[in-house]
Formats: sequence, C-alpha cells, structure tokens
Amino acid sequence: ADHVFEDNYQLMSLDEVETFIQTYRHLPGIPSAKEVVKTGIDVAEMNALLLEKIEELTLYVLELRKELDGLKKNNY
Repeated sequence: ADHVFEDNYQLMSLDEVETFIQTYRHLPGIPSAKEVVKTGIDVAEMNALLLEKIEELTLYVLELRKELDGLKKNNY
C-alpha cells in the first residue's frame, strides 16, 4: 500500500471523505457490511485495504499538524 506515499497519489480531502461517509455509510475503498455479508471477504485483501487507510490517516495527521503549527506561529 506504499503507493499512498507516491507524489501522484490523489488523497481525498477530508470534506470528500466526510461526504462519502454520510452518503454511503462506510469508508471509501472499503466494502460495506452488506457487501461483506453478501460476497464474503478475503482477509489478505482486507488487510491491504486497512493498511492503505492507516497510511492515508497518517498523511491527514501530518497535514493537520502542519496546519496547527502554522496557526501557532501566527498567534505567538
């Protein structure tokens, strides 16, 4: 799942993720509970998808930290 760290990877904005979750009630790129019940789940595939989500979350945290650092500098 290291492709998440490539320069050309298109990370969804948090607003896009929020809209997706509100619309479909599951994370983008992750099968819904209904899909899992209907078709089953490949554990190795799910582990890869979950790792991708962890890597995306790491990028969001780093982005938010930079934003917070900028706000701190402006307030001091």
